[in-house]
Amino acid sequence: MDVSTPTPSAAVSPLRQRMLEDMRMRKFAEHTQDGYIRAVRKLSTFLGRSPHTATAEDLRRFQLHLVDTGTGPVTINATITGLKFFFDITLGRPEVMAKMTHVAVPRKLPVILSPEEVGRLIAAAPISSTRPPCRWPPARAYASAKSSRSRSATSTASA
Repeated sequence: MDVSTPTPSAAVSPLRQRMLEDMRMRKFAEHTQDGYIRAVRKLSTFLGRSPHTATAEDLRRFQLHLVDTGTGPVTINATITGLKFFFDITLGRPEVMAKMTHVAVPRKLPVILSPEEVGRLIAAAPISSTRPPCRWPPARAYASAKSSRSRSATSTASA
């Protein structure tokens, strides 16, 4: 749902309109605008009043609320970024966000296959009936590059 272009019957507050204009002026993508508006709406719902009245302590309590309700780190960081834009740019009150910090996002280690698992994976790949089985493409490319290097080294040495 696009929150940046309200339906004709929905009234847009002057504050939201100003934020939308600030984002449009900077050519923010629609998805970014939607996320930033969502962040301000979440804060407003939490406070039960207009977000422009929020204090640094209100924002601290809001971030604790997000953590306590199980909101993921990526969502918390996206919310903080939206609120930072709102307070820094739209309201011109960067001091309110001074103590807000992004949270660490845990990194996932890549799955690394053992040589035996790679062999089983390649062996399990279907063989096309229209072409004969061949070596794995990266191995073919490596072998091809290696043989062309050795040919050029041989021809340079004999010259």
